[in-house]
Amino acid sequence: MENIVEVFNLSKKYGLVTAVNNVSFSIEKGKFFSLLGPSGCGKTTILRIIGGFIEPDTGTVKIGGRDMAGLPPNKRSTSMVFQNLALFPHMNVTENIIYGLKKRRAPSETVSKKLERILGVIDLDGLQNRRINELSGGQRQRVALARSLIIEPEILLLDEPLASLDKKLRVSMRNELKEIQKNTGTTFLFVTHDQGEALNMSDTLAVMNGGEIIQLGAPDLIYNNPSNYFVADFIGAGNFIEVLRTQKYEGLVKITLKTGTEILLENSASSGFSGFEQKNPANGSRKQYFFIRPERIKFSTEAQNGSGPVLKQSGKSSRQLQSSEGFDRYNRFEAAVVSKIFEGPDIRLIAYAGGLGKIVLEAKNETGLEGIETGRKIIISWNIKDGVIFSE
Repeated sequence: MENIVEVFNLSKKYGLVTAVNNVSFSIEKGKFFSLLGPSGCGKTTILRIIGGFIEPDTGTVKIGGRDMAGLPPNKRSTSMVFQNLALFPHMNVTENIIYGLKKRRAPSETVSKKLERILGVIDLDGLQNRRINELSGGQRQRVALARSLIIEPEILLLDEPLASLDKKLRVSMRNELKEIQKNTGTTFLFVTHDQGEALNMSDTLAVMNGGEIIQLGAPDLIYNNPSNYFVADFIGAGNFIEVLRTQKYEGLVKITLKTGTEILLENSASSGFSGFEQKNPANGSRKQYFFIRPERIKFSTEAQNGSGPVLKQSGKSSRQLQSSEGFDRYNRFEAAVVSKIFEGPDIRLIAYAGGLGKIVLEAKNETGLEGIETGRKIIISWNIKDGVIFSE
C-alpha cells in the first residue's frame, strides 16, 4: 500500500519545552490515522507541522513523496478542519462550502458539479441556503467537512473537531466521519484526546505522550496488547496489582503479589515477562504491576472451595503448578461486591478480594445480574493467558 504521508525524525521546541521529540511515522493512502494522547503531548503540533502552519526545528515531512520543506499551507495538498470549525457566519452553507474553490478560481461548472456531489456525500441536501446560525452542531460539523473535502486534498487534517459537541452527537458523528472517509477515499489524520473516538474510527492509531509516539498499530492490537504501563492506563480501564517477585516454571510464571498472594501467568511474548525487572526494594528499582482488563475477569455466584491459582483437567483440580497442554488454567478468588455501576449496555462491578484488593469487572447488562448487589459474595476468575506485567 502506498504511503501518502511520511514523517521522519520530526522535532519541535518552544523555548525549553520539547513539544515533539524525534517522531517518525507514515500514513497509508485512503486510511483513517489517529494521533491519540493527553493534552500537551505534541499531537496538534505534529498536525500543524504537516499542514504547514508551523515549521519544525528538525525533520522531514513528505506528502505524496514530495518534501514539504518551506511550502505554505495553500501550496500543500492538505485541508484542515479546526476544533472551532472556523465557518463564516455571514455566508450561507453553499458559500461556506465552495469558498476554497472560489479562492482557487475554479470554473463555475466545476464548482457546481463538486458542490452537488459533496452535498450528497455529507448529507446536506436541502440546507444549501441556510445561514450558519440556523444549523445544529452536527450540521455545522458537516459543513466544515464539506468545505475541506470539496477541494479534494490528498490528506484531511482534523484537530479535535468533535470536542465541542455533546456526548450523544459526538458518538453519532464518529460513525458519520468514518462513513464519509470510506465514501470519499480521502486519507484522514485525526487528532484527539478521546480514546473512544480513536478506537472507534481509526485504521491505525498512534498513542503519544511527552512529545513521542509510545505505541503505534491497529486499535484492537493496542487495546489488547498495550506496550507499557502508560498505554494500558490511558486506553480503557484496567486493574493494576503490585508485584513483589516472580518464579519461572516451564511455560508458566508464578507471581507473588505484594500482599503475598500468588497468581499464575502464562510465560509468553505478550505477557511482558521477558522484560520484567526483578523488584528489589533495596536497589530502588521501579515498581512492577500485574495488569488485566476488567472484561477479562469472569465472576460466578456459585460456591467453590479455595482460591488462588488453579489448574483443572477432566473436572478435577490440582493446586500443583503444571504446564501440560490441554489444561483449563485460571486464577480464582473469593470476593465481595463493593459497588455496582449501571452503564447502560454494560454493568461495572467493583469487588474486594483478599490478597488482590479492589478489582474492577465488567459484564453485559443481561438477566441474572439483578441479585448482584453490595456485599454479595462472588467468585472471580481469569485465564492465565490474560494479563501482563508492566513497570510503573
